[in-house]
Amino acid sequence: MNVYKIDTIGTLLKDKSYPGRGIIIGKSEDGKSAVFAYFIMGRSENSRNRVFALRDGAVFTEPHDFSKVSDPSLIIYSAVRSACGSVIVTNGDQTDTIYDAIINGGDMRSALRTREFEPDAPNLTPRISGVLNFDGEFSYEMSILKSADSEGTGCNRFFYEYTPIAGVGHFIHTYVDDGNPLPTFQGEPERVAIPSDIDAFASAIWTNLNEENKISLYVRYVALDGGESCERVFNKNN
Repeated sequence: MNVYKIDTIGTLLKDKSYPGRGIIIGKSEDGKSAVFAYFIMGRSENSRNRVFALRDGAVFTEPHDFSKVSDPSLIIYSAVRSACGSVIVTNGDQTDTIYDAIINGGDMRSALRTREFEPDAPNLTPRISGVLNFDGEFSYEMSILKSADSEGTGCNRFFYEYTPIAGVGHFIHTYVDDGNPLPTFQGEPERVAIPSDIDAFASAIWTNLNEENKISLYVRYVALDGGESCERVFNKNN
């Protein structure tokens, strides 16, 4: 087994009908940009009734049709926020938990020790999170909070810290693939190639997500020399 193997995002996504929600963080191949992406998918009408909305540098999930919302508790949240030189990206309202911790002198680990997986039995969906740190030299960290068993009797918390390498990113998603109940992601975040071109990367993610189940995608390239950032947003409900 080659633990240093790097796959393209298309290879990792193309045969999966439902990896759920996913976060990718890394550094562009040319070494000029910190990169992250976040996508959401859905099987139910409630989950599919969403779009990404951008406001003041933050990204929110919002209903596409407010009249069809049946349960907003786990589908409406701030997905991307910035705090004290860091950018936070998560698959749920733990974005705000991490944000509050950072602005009060804490960090992602201290914040997530107060949280668990989502209370959506029988799936017990993991909470996946990432923080890009720009206070000094760029670095990033990721986390997944998973149920310890099929009954949800305890929570296992996994944290990963990375030294950025040009052209390399890490990809974590909530589920292995479709199923009933949905099988939780296993192992460490997957190594994935990060190209220099934001449009090439964004297109590779969007086109390889399952057409029936994909909902929204957000991608941002942050210039490490202090220049302008670039972002792309895709909404199926548009």
